[in-house]
Amino acid sequence: MKQYFLKRVLAACVALFLILTLAFMVVRLMPGSVYDDPNLPPAAVAMLEQKAHLDKPLLTQYGYFLKGIITENDWGTSVKVEPGIPAFEILKRQIPISLFVNLMSLLIALPIGILAGTAAAIKKNTMIDHAISFLVILGISIPSFVFASLLQYFCGFKWEWFPILYEPSADMAGQLHSLMLPIIALSLSPIATITRYLRGELIEVLDSEYMTLACTKGLPHYKATTRHAFRNASLPLIHVVIPMFANVLGGSMVIERMFSIPGVGGTMIKSINQTDYSLTVATLIFYALISVLTAFVVDILLGIVDPRVRFGGENA
Repeated sequence: MKQYFLKRVLAACVALFLILTLAFMVVRLMPGSVYDDPNLPPAAVAMLEQKAHLDKPLLTQYGYFLKGIITENDWGTSVKVEPGIPAFEILKRQIPISLFVNLMSLLIALPIGILAGTAAAIKKNTMIDHAISFLVILGISIPSFVFASLLQYFCGFKWEWFPILYEPSADMAGQLHSLMLPIIALSLSPIATITRYLRGELIEVLDSEYMTLACTKGLPHYKATTRHAFRNASLPLIHVVIPMFANVLGGSMVIERMFSIPGVGGTMIKSINQTDYSLTVATLIFYALISVLTAFVVDILLGIVDPRVRFGGENA
């Protein structure tokens, strides 16, 4: 297990370095300049670019960038979105609310998806199964921003249950009430995904020979389902549930803009539109870090619960 863990740590570090390099190169090769401003004279623009090392070759710029990260933990300074504010300080202020919205959406989606998937599998080919499958199709095929628009109109504007836009609050209850609509909008697709996967896996396990044998020996159906079938069917969900956090976090960029949530997603869109080099790279690395960490957690959990994965990794 130790060797397997170290290999996964090394793979995660290499992946992060490659993503960092690619993100820096792509952002710096974007058309335009961070100092493009019709009010600035060309001499001032040239001086600012020289100070930021933008007049140097691309690889030299990357060297200065890595040196700043390693020696000073300096990810650069925002020039247009929040001029003069370090990119890391901006993200440090906005990451908590983005993580809160996404984690709450998954905490809601997980139990509902498990209950719906279990009910659909146990009531296979009944009206309950058909109704749940229809809702699953809607949840998977309709984008979250469409659900968000409907929630804003009905729950926010029509019935006035929740605020249409985010309203900051000092207490947790008020914060949760203000963010309930985006949380619900982001949770619908994960609910549908978990339900679909669990239903398929659980149906396959319920039809297996050892389940038939357990019921034949007198074990009640509900005990066989909860003790044996559900445990075996939930193992493949590790591949789905944990990476789902990165997918939901990526999809929340549009939702954050719709509800005026001061999170990382809105900042990333602003920084790209305004060619704010340092802030764009910092936000890209944040999303990349979440993706790499989720993949790492999936590998470690699979290595713990399934020794075949661990042994396969050692032989590779």
